[in-house]
Amino acid sequence: MTRDLPPLREVIAAHGLAADKRFGQHFLLDLNLTRKIARLCGDMSDATVFEVGPGPGGLTRALLEEGAGRVVAIEKDARFVAALAEIAAAFDNRLSVVEADALTVDETAIVSEGRRIVASNLPYNVGTALLIKWLEAEPVWWDRLVLMFQKEVAERVVAKVADKSYGRLAILTAARAKPRYAMSLPARAFTPPPKVDSAVVVLDPLPADQRFADIEALSLVTESAFGQRRKTLRKSLAQAAGRAGTSSEALLQATGIDPGARAETIAPQGFMDLARAWRAAKG
Repeated sequence: MTRDLPPLREVIAAHGLAADKRFGQHFLLDLNLTRKIARLCGDMSDATVFEVGPGPGGLTRALLEEGAGRVVAIEKDARFVAALAEIAAAFDNRLSVVEADALTVDETAIVSEGRRIVASNLPYNVGTALLIKWLEAEPVWWDRLVLMFQKEVAERVVAKVADKSYGRLAILTAARAKPRYAMSLPARAFTPPPKVDSAVVVLDPLPADQRFADIEALSLVTESAFGQRRKTLRKSLAQAAGRAGTSSEALLQATGIDPGARAETIAPQGFMDLARAWRAAKG
């Protein structure tokens, strides 16, 4: 029991709630697990915690229990609003619910000052897109991201060069943040259980002087390189180079990268160098 709130399964039954596949919903009802995730946020007493897709509020309760100064729940599915309102009432209205699409909402317009943390069991169908949105944000407005993904996606976020999971997502992450793989969760922990296991990743922003600024160029170059990852960079970068009015050979020569190399063998710094060369060529 949490502050006289009924168990989550009773809340789901009372409000006639069910996970909607269209929104990639899977509920995490084990409060021991949600507390562990909440604790990964660190000290939240002076922070606003943004939670995307709270559903019936399992993680929401844990964040409030663990001392979040304020939680802003961004929920696209209006069915959950009444259940979340009950949590808000039980926790002195430290919870605010915003009915919106997290892909388009402006978090800084909701909370303009103070420390801001994102903690979320991300809907599977938009998890990667949301991470990229937050990584691309300029200026970086968040102080920590605590995000649950499908395990395969989590492995892609933290992958190192030459790892099987290494690719565009790992490079975009490395350009802006320091990620760590925090914990795994089996499919059976969820209701309904998904077909794959999940994992939580914690990302802390790099200091301002270490962050790579030109995410647009980096995104374009990595998309081209890994879109044809079986090909050499001489071939896979041709499309991106053409958009800058140059050749892949010229970009690779400018950065000292072997034209015969493949994308998965190049460290994030190499792609940042390529992005700078691409921008210089585009003018």
